[in-house]
Amino acid sequence: MSKKVVVLGSINVDTTYHVERFPQPGETISAKSKSSAPGGKGANQAVAAARSGAKTAFIGAVGSDSEGQYMLEALKDNEIDTHHITVDKYHGTGTAAITLDAEGQNDIMIYGGANQAMTPDMVDDIDDVLDDADFLISQFETPQDVTLAAFKKAKEHGVTTILNPAPAHEIIPDLLNVTDVIAPNESECALLTGIPVTDEDAMLKSAEYFRKQGVKHLLITLGSKGVFYATPDGHGLVPAFKVHAVDTTAAGDTFIGALSSQLEDDLSNVADALVYAQRASSLTVQEMGAMPSIPTADKVKAALEEK
Repeated sequence: MSKKVVVLGSINVDTTYHVERFPQPGETISAKSKSSAPGGKGANQAVAAARSGAKTAFIGAVGSDSEGQYMLEALKDNEIDTHHITVDKYHGTGTAAITLDAEGQNDIMIYGGANQAMTPDMVDDIDDVLDDADFLISQFETPQDVTLAAFKKAKEHGVTTILNPAPAHEIIPDLLNVTDVIAPNESECALLTGIPVTDEDAMLKSAEYFRKQGVKHLLITLGSKGVFYATPDGHGLVPAFKVHAVDTTAAGDTFIGALSSQLEDDLSNVADALVYAQRASSLTVQEMGAMPSIPTADKVKAALEEK
């Protein structure tokens, strides 16, 4: 039976500038090419969940502009329920300017627009999508007080909450109290806990830090080293798949969305779900663009069967 995943988060139109290398401060360089695609951490995660077979709904906001209509259609094309996406008459649709170098690394500048203008009252009427949901996912490209209000509702419905604290900011304490799973990368984890992610002992100390804040499950993405997980039932490291990356833009988002499509509510299958999510992410980085590069379940399963 497929999972039902609800994503609260950002919706952006991404414009990518392809360059040989990043400019130095004060330097002007030429871009080899420019491309645009649907994106935003929230939208990417929702698409990743949907393409991996999860029944997916979205909570967010777009502007009453052509970019907003474009993004609504992009989500609908991926069979995502868009009924809880607000059309904001006063703020534009979020946008991201991405600089991508020849090695596949990126720098990203984001205009929040309607994403950052979201308010807690926008989640007053989300009970219908939470009724039979397995997971509610959120990130930090929308206001934390909106996520807090939504997570509180999720807990009333027995829904497992997943917080992807990216980009990393100080977290309001009440939010951690209603977070079941926190999934930072290593730099975000270090910023939030004050504990440098140097070895397994440091990661276990990070897990204990979050447990004291009310979060039982920690997942730390470690790039080419894999993913560390710590739950009340144990901990471990799931290795990454070695691939040649051409664009890392949606790697983390694909990981979160794909993971939610496979994970059991109690995280009893966390190691297997992490292998699937890692494989999905490894396919994403081998193609250009954020949302266009996110693989389907068939592609991920085929890749997992390869030796």
